[in-house]
Amino acid sequence: MDTVFIRGLEIATLIGIAEWERQVKQTVVINLELATDILPAAAGDDLRDALDYSAVSRRLREFVGASTFQLVETLAERTAQMILDEFPVRRLRLELAKPRPHSGGHTVGLIIERGAPGREDDHGVR
Repeated sequence: MDTVFIRGLEIATLIGIAEWERQVKQTVVINLELATDILPAAAGDDLRDALDYSAVSRRLREFVGASTFQLVETLAERTAQMILDEFPVRRLRLELAKPRPHSGGHTVGLIIERGAPGREDDHGVR
């Protein structure tokens, strides 16, 4: 299986449980690895056969930007499910980071992996 990645995608959204977090959009940073088969796209050099990472990025901006979840766990889970439902992706690894500039400059976040684990891919490799 091949991996298409998107790194450092910054999106402003409402996220958090503190009162001030419910009033002001904060930036989250998404890193995403998407398991897909690139051979059809590579063979035909045709975007119609590829996982369109621009379309994935646009959808992420739309979905995450409109969300109002309190927990990063909920945002990550719902985002992962949306990608698996809407794009030709078998597995994904999503890292969602929430920079905290008002708390000493550290970043918090999580990494989740979702999809069909351990399946043999289209190239006959496990």
